[in-house]
Amino acid sequence: VLQKGLKENFADAQVSVVDCPDLTQEPFNFPAKGICGKPRIADVGGVPYLIPLVRKEKVYDLNTVAKDIELPGAFILGAGAVSSKVLGINAELIPIVQTKSEKKPAVNGSYFAQINPADKGCLLEKYSSKYTDCEFGLLANLYASEGQPGKVIEVKANGRTGELNFVSCLRQTLEKHYGEKPVGMGGTFIIQKGKAKIHVMPPEFSACPLNTDEDVNNWLKFFEMKAPLICQPVIVSRDPGFDLRVEHTHCFSHHGEGGHYHQDTSPDSVQYLGYFQPAELLFRIDRPQETHLIGRD
Repeated sequence: VLQKGLKENFADAQVSVVDCPDLTQEPFNFPAKGICGKPRIADVGGVPYLIPLVRKEKVYDLNTVAKDIELPGAFILGAGAVSSKVLGINAELIPIVQTKSEKKPAVNGSYFAQINPADKGCLLEKYSSKYTDCEFGLLANLYASEGQPGKVIEVKANGRTGELNFVSCLRQTLEKHYGEKPVGMGGTFIIQKGKAKIHVMPPEFSACPLNTDEDVNNWLKFFEMKAPLICQPVIVSRDPGFDLRVEHTHCFSHHGEGGHYHQDTSPDSVQYLGYFQPAELLFRIDRPQETHLIGRD
């Protein structure tokens, strides 16, 4: 299904079932070996807690989320916002956490990307270099598993010929094929070659309400970042009525760049390599009572 859909949007695409590579190795350096074992997705909070105006009291903990999704000790990947209570500012969170279990403390391999106060560029840092908690704020889309090795879906796509980004292409392909039946996936992929359009939220929350997508885009800071970028996508083919963010991807690198992935900007030369696992369960945590569809891109 995925290969057929990708070939409509990329010059070359191959999808196969393989053994998950050891994710503790370069370029991932994750705290768990794989993305297998009781795979599940959690959509926590939501964009309505960020815009039109921020609700700073919305703070969560990945160790608590792991218990809430009935998988204490889960290995969690995904995309979210930092806790402004901890950092004192707003920033992008790239969560990569082996949550705590009865036997072991949490291992936080997350990154966070903020606007550098010195030069207004992107400043990407390892979370554990400054903080010891596993908190996040406002919203997150998370893929969780036991972090075990096992069989995964390997996706290779080179040379983008269509308009869709890599993640949207995967999601829309699933939606087209499975229709009413929601299919969720998570994992990790590398933009191996090329460049990508990435945003980083500013350190200050907007004082005036952000009421349209245009308002949001004017508030966000956009950058072109270079490969290799290691990305953590969470995808649900369609929202079965839980007010989900159906796709959300954050990325980090070993050269100081990272944030929220929008699209590659070098379609001819881009190369994607990903490892995905379909999720068995979906959890919706702290769903906003009042909602809207602004800023979900």
